[in-house]
Amino acid sequence: MSTEGSTRAIVAAMSANLGIAIAKFIAWGVSGSSSMLGEAVHSLADTGNQVLLLVGGRKSKKEADADHPFGHGRERYVYAFVVSIILFSVGGVFSLYEGFEKLQHPHALKNAWLPILVLVVSMGLEGFSLRTAVKESNHTRGKQGWVSFVRHAKAPELPVVLLEDVAALTGLLFAFAGVILTVITGNGIFDAVGTMAIGLLLVLVAIVLGLETKSLLVGEGASAADTERIRDAINAEPDVEALIHMKSLYLGPEELLVAAKVAFSPKKTLVEIAGMINSLEERIRESVPVARVIYIEPDIYLPQGDGNPSTDSIVIRGAD
Repeated sequence: MSTEGSTRAIVAAMSANLGIAIAKFIAWGVSGSSSMLGEAVHSLADTGNQVLLLVGGRKSKKEADADHPFGHGRERYVYAFVVSIILFSVGGVFSLYEGFEKLQHPHALKNAWLPILVLVVSMGLEGFSLRTAVKESNHTRGKQGWVSFVRHAKAPELPVVLLEDVAALTGLLFAFAGVILTVITGNGIFDAVGTMAIGLLLVLVAIVLGLETKSLLVGEGASAADTERIRDAINAEPDVEALIHMKSLYLGPEELLVAAKVAFSPKKTLVEIAGMINSLEERIRESVPVARVIYIEPDIYLPQGDGNPSTDSIVIRGAD
């Protein structure tokens, strides 16, 4: 559901942005509005970004091989990070440059009705794209607030599309205000200020996207809630004496690696322990379905001071 929802949101955003970009370039060519040029480049960059997200999603499905034994799930993070760079460099920096140039050489707009019409239509199309992204995000965000969802989502596509759409709608409002004020006053400075506001907005969104995606690239573990579920699943196993140590890492948006050192009774045979480990893996996957790669290291629990470090994750069960 997460992958299908992400794809639907990306395709909706890409279709809207491509049509909007073409219309904006035409409006810029007719009117000479720098706000329209900044918005046109913004929409073109967004279209390219959505293509990259689709490519990243396709590449992440490649089978594991000798060079990538844990698969290619993180391709989605790499492409999302590239998106933030493109949004910053192409969209934000270009708009700032164009706005600065217009401040130096302001001029009145020609055929102002066209950019106004294009901006109004663009708001409608961007609103449709945002509505689709919100609808698909609601399937996975649960009771989280929107800020929390963007910050903690493991699948990067929906947060990226959400932020891009919000930035696009806000940028359209900036452009609309700049064009209207230029028409009313005949002063092209307002158009330039609108363009620079668009640039600053895109730079801010790009920085937020870059920081959030960087965290996923470096490697994030399971959420606190999922970590608790995994611990409870392990400690619920009757033959487990203690959970000594546990770590987790997302190999991709929908694949979590779990490694745990678990204490069993020293009286158990190797065959019995192997059966217990298999049972533990089933319990963990039932509790947290994305925990697809699980490594359980059997051990013997030693009280603190006997060479065994104290950790918050240790839960003692009575020995046989």
